[in-house]
Amino acid sequence: MLQLLLFILLIGLFIFGMTILRTGLFNLSGSSIHKVLTILTASPWKGMLTAIILTAVLQSSSTLMVMTIGLVSARMLTFPQSIGIILGTNIGTTFTTELITFNIESLLIPFALIGTASALFPQKAIKSAGFAFLGISAVFAAMRGFEVLAISLKENSYVNHVLLALDNHHFYSILAGIILTAIIQSSTAATGIVMGFMSAGLMELDTGIAIMLGSNIGTCADAYLASIGAGRAAKLTAFAHIWLNCVGVILFYPFISMLASAAVLLSSSLDTQLAHISVLFNVITSLLVLPFAQPFASFIEKLHGGKSPD
Repeated sequence: MLQLLLFILLIGLFIFGMTILRTGLFNLSGSSIHKVLTILTASPWKGMLTAIILTAVLQSSSTLMVMTIGLVSARMLTFPQSIGIILGTNIGTTFTTELITFNIESLLIPFALIGTASALFPQKAIKSAGFAFLGISAVFAAMRGFEVLAISLKENSYVNHVLLALDNHHFYSILAGIILTAIIQSSTAATGIVMGFMSAGLMELDTGIAIMLGSNIGTCADAYLASIGAGRAAKLTAFAHIWLNCVGVILFYPFISMLASAAVLLSSSLDTQLAHISVLFNVITSLLVLPFAQPFASFIEKLHGGKSPD
């Protein structure tokens, strides 16, 4: 029971850290994001490049997807324009996954102190920077906590039984990734938990890859919820996001073991290997769809209720 409570608290700390980090970065740059999206999405590749940068800045693909759905609902963007943004958010979110693999434990307390002091300033820029520092310290503290907790869970027979079942079934691991991400509303947090378990020796890399793939589907829940009641074009945007990630996972599913074997060539660290595979998955999936963005949009329109009125 204590371990479960600690696990929930660590998830809360991670999400809290990501939230205030995102808030700080958004306050520093968010005033122009809506304008940038409406201007730089004239073609799918422009939309993708714009979304990569904005997602990396915001540290959240879900935030940008919700904003995009809002703009589509308000008819400031058309549904076809959103395809490039969807492709870009999938790539941009991997910056966060790579970020949490860095080893900055010695800087956590200084970052927390700097962030706390800066957050007390009245100036918006300094306060926002303070939030960003606080968020970084909370995220990395939670990551370290996941690793320590995972070590203690080695003695738990129930946990070992569940993880053993996942290790033998990639399909179940993908489902676990979908469910976990849909519940905690953060694919980065789900991946961070997996990294902690892998570092503690409780989970194999191929299982981690399968859960990471599932988390890419689970993160679509935010966009779908945001599209409810937002009009047909907004729903098409959410469906396109779901289809893109589902098809990508289906394409990569047969190669999970091969990816795990190849990952050792990318890094000697398990968590970094997982982060790099996440980059490969999202980049390859997005680049495969990019040349067919318009036909893909037409397919979604036909599949889900006819052409958008936009």
